[in-house]
Amino acid sequence: MLQLLHIENIAVIEEADITFDEGFNALTGETGAGKSIVIDAMGAVLGQRTSRDLIRTGAGKAFVSAVFTNVPAMPALEESGVRTEDGELLLQREIYADGKNVCRVGGRPVTVAQLRKIGNSLLNIHGQHDGQQLLDEEQHGAYLDSFGRVDKELEAYAACYETMEATRRKLRSLQMDEAEKERRVDSLNFQINELERANLQPGEEETLLQRRNLLRNSEKFMSAIQGAVWSLTGGDEGGGAVSGLREASGSLSGVKHLDDQFGELSGRLENLYSEAYDVAETLRDLADSFDFSPQELDELESRADQLYRLKKKYGPTVEDMLEYLEKRREELDQITFAADTSARLEKNLEKERQKAMKAAKALSGARKAAAKILEERIQDELRQLDMPKVRFMICFEEKELDASGIDVVRFLMSANVGEEPRPINKVASGGELARIMLALKNVLAENELIGTLVFDEVDTGVSGRAAQKVAAKLAQVSRRKQVLCVTHLPQLAAMADTHFCVEKGERAGRTYTQVVRLDREQRRGELARLTGGERITNAMLAGAEELLAGAEEYKEKL
Repeated sequence: MLQLLHIENIAVIEEADITFDEGFNALTGETGAGKSIVIDAMGAVLGQRTSRDLIRTGAGKAFVSAVFTNVPAMPALEESGVRTEDGELLLQREIYADGKNVCRVGGRPVTVAQLRKIGNSLLNIHGQHDGQQLLDEEQHGAYLDSFGRVDKELEAYAACYETMEATRRKLRSLQMDEAEKERRVDSLNFQINELERANLQPGEEETLLQRRNLLRNSEKFMSAIQGAVWSLTGGDEGGGAVSGLREASGSLSGVKHLDDQFGELSGRLENLYSEAYDVAETLRDLADSFDFSPQELDELESRADQLYRLKKKYGPTVEDMLEYLEKRREELDQITFAADTSARLEKNLEKERQKAMKAAKALSGARKAAAKILEERIQDELRQLDMPKVRFMICFEEKELDASGIDVVRFLMSANVGEEPRPINKVASGGELARIMLALKNVLAENELIGTLVFDEVDTGVSGRAAQKVAAKLAQVSRRKQVLCVTHLPQLAAMADTHFCVEKGERAGRTYTQVVRLDREQRRGELARLTGGERITNAMLAGAEELLAGAEEYKEKL
């Protein structure tokens, strides 16, 4: 459950600490006092999308942290490498004015996406917009799948459907009209012939460029070699470095046995002579082997130019062009033998379609079984929410296979006796929609490990006896899960186990919001304000006391 919410510089809240309890927690306050800001702060620390506009004017950053207790082991935590300490988990998020976010879970840095995944496993926020989702028939199938836990059947169908779609894409790529086919064949033949005539060889470009560079600079190379040979050998007259080293070595050879130092120097001179002589011979061989041909240079320049032109069309390297050639050969074969390939793919597609249809029917069967149970559960919930005459139904229509299966799922209702069930978006009033959504959320929550449910003014359009029924339902839910509810209805606030009031004021020309935990006497005054407005009379206070007493009596029986 959510134990502590700490807020800094979120909109009009400069700083606030809210300590929540188990059971039913209610937040009330004047319109515009900042109740929704508390929900926004919760959403932020759970990784939901936020805006820099959320940061309080004049502040460089906003900060929210939340402490959850009794946190069970969850895959989302394991994937992020986060561990709880005695079931306690700390979530933190800093939001900077430049758009930067710093998120931590259990002191460990995480991404916003990781924070969102973990947050979704800890707490669910149900807002007023959820009722609009209920009007969207495309969401009905998702609600049913979530309740029915048809993940296994859905995954099996998804695998079959993707295999079928992959074959269909291959088949579609082979299907073209004859004129387009001829144009493509001509284009492929031209490209293949051009590359084949080029007789490309892997690695040839590097060798070609090295040889071309050598031939282009042949005079420099020969001049350098001849100069080096002359310096080493001295030409026909001698006198080069080799001769000098030989003479120096000979001068010391007669005394090298008389002293170790002369012996060492003599050996070094002999080594230098041998090395210089070897270098001189190598240079001579290189000069003799160097065969410069202007014709060869012309051929290399021509080849380099050919490769340059081909690379502009077929790839940046010879290897890329060879790969391109192989792909074009394969494509030409596919078109040439398209009829045979298409026939084979058609057979495969039919087999895969039958397999996908079988998996889709298995998924549909699981959904229909779940739908019967969900209908009964929703019907029971609606009776408890003072809607005994409303009939709730889930209807199925078959459609062509797509990513979700063969089912079109629609939620229907009949608001009055004798009327045929019709789509919810055609007949449900605002109050009915709010209660149906509450019933649906309550049923779905039973299958989830999430320990905290937040209801943000989901009581819109509800009043009187219906409001009392909604309050009773939330009280029942709060005995299984922690409930946080933002409300304007005194019936809901009276049913809470813990009551907070969000108050707005001014100091030094700035607006400030604070969240105050109310004692019983303060709750009585707040309930009277919710009932009658700013002018509170003794009769209103007496009515508030009656509400509180009735709520306490009801909760004792739960």
